Amino acid sequence: MIKLFLQRLLLGLLTLVFVSGIVFVTVEALPGDACTAYLGRMATGTRLDNCRRDFGVDRPALTRYAEWTLGALQGDLGMSLKRNKPISDIIGTRLRNTLVLGLSATLIGVPIAIFLGIIAGLWRDRSPDLWVSTIAIFAMTIPEFVSSTLLILVFSVWLGWFPGIVTTPPNAPLVEFLSDIILPIIALALVMTAHILRMVRTSVIDVMASDYVQMARLKGVPYWRMVFRHVLPNALLPTINLVALTIAWLLGGVVVIEVVFNYPGLGRLTIDAISDRDLALVQAIALVLAAVYIGLNLFADLLTLVANPRLRTMRH
Repeated sequence: MIKLFLQRLLLGLLTLVFVSGIVFVTVEALPGDACTAYLGRMATGTRLDNCRRDFGVDRPALTRYAEWTLGALQGDLGMSLKRNKPISDIIGTRLRNTLVLGLSATLIGVPIAIFLGIIAGLWRDRSPDLWVSTIAIFAMTIPEFVSSTLLILVFSVWLGWFPGIVTTPPNAPLVEFLSDIILPIIALALVMTAHILRMVRTSVIDVMASDYVQMARLKGVPYWRMVFRHVLPNALLPTINLVALTIAWLLGGVVVIEVVFNYPGLGRLTIDAISDRDLALVQAIALVLAAVYIGLNLFADLLTLVANPRLRTMRH
């Protein structure tokens, strides 16, 4: 088990180094540089040369990549030219906000998805399955900006229950976000629940049709005892990776929802950084999101190995 863990960890680190190289090369390939974007129309002559010298933009790309990588390993992601602040401080606050939003949606969406997916799988092609599947397909197909706008229209404009736009400062205490994040959480949980629900339903149906479940039925094992002892433990194993991938998407793919609700998270910061041409900040955000994505995949893979010992013997 330790050997498998070390193998996965090494593979994750190599993937992160590869991603960091892609991110750096992509940013370098953009027209201009950080100083050109920062100075705008004043990016000429001595002013541009001084900016490039002060921020090290005039040095070879390989040297800057090595320094950036070493700094990132120590938690130093550089300086934001546009905001004139350390990038680590800017991302830290925004990542906290996105984590709160994503984890809240996870705690609500995952149990609901598992419960509804089990119901749909056990009552396949019957009324509960038809209702649950129809709602799930609708939630999966409707764009996030549409569902978010509808939530604002109904619960903020018509009913006046919750604020439609977040006005709390990014660095405010988490308590002040409680009333602001209810609608964004619902918008995220809708999409998350629909995807996981479909996976759980499919897994339950596959396990119910397996040979050992059919044998248990022939032996006269009580239905619900068979469901809880044999069906659910095996049906829920494949959802571990899906839940991890969905959480990773929640952390890195909530741009639309954060923009609609004006929520000060990492997604909104990404849009602002791109608009401001703050290339160093865009580069750092991409690296952080890649690290989170790889870390969640590593955790899900290891959790699957722990939950299913047969996979350990297969991979040896």
